Amino acid sequence: MKNIQVYIRSLADLLDLSIQDFVSRSEYHHYKKVRIYQYRDELIAKALNIPILQLHYETAEQGKPYLQNQSLHFNHSHSQDDYALALSQNVQDLGIDIESLDRKIRFEALAKHAFHPEEYQCWKALEEDVHYWFKVWTTKEAILKAHGMGIRLDLNTLNTQMHPTHDSGQIIDDRLGIFAYQCFDLGHAMLSVAWRSGMGCGAFVVPKIQILKESI
Repeated sequence: MKNIQVYIRSLADLLDLSIQDFVSRSEYHHYKKVRIYQYRDELIAKALNIPILQLHYETAEQGKPYLQNQSLHFNHSHSQDDYALALSQNVQDLGIDIESLDRKIRFEALAKHAFHPEEYQCWKALEEDVHYWFKVWTTKEAILKAHGMGIRLDLNTLNTQMHPTHDSGQIIDDRLGIFAYQCFDLGHAMLSVAWRSGMGCGAFVVPKIQILKESI
């Protein structure tokens, strides 16, 4: 059975300091980035049962980091409120994205820019349902991060084929290959996990995805 563990932690818990403690916004964002990467390394080292100093990262051709001489696959994301890290020993090409549901967004403008025409039509048919919007958005991000292409692909050319009510699916794209995804409505945030999948319905098996909420 393939397994993915997803660790989620509030940024308010993770960060000891706030933006008010810094003289500039850039200094605060640097501190936040350093703290996030420290926490990522703590969780990965714990999962591998090795010291943090034994973690050695390499960068794939398209810029996605991976662990040298380790079978553990990972990907992380953070929103304005939460940090999320996906780990797996047996699911490769992982991607994850998390977004706060109360984030202030120009939904219509972004949908016109980033949604595939079929996704846009479905969103309109659902009377511009916010949860569907966030499912599409986070799934696109998770798939592109799983592949490693990031935002170098025009988002409106990628069709997640998101179902109006289902939270999982599969895409087949000539540029990316075959990927599957699972969305989780956490109440305050939308989380999507994506991974490289096999061809056809028989190969579309959703791994066991365990959500682990970390706290102080």
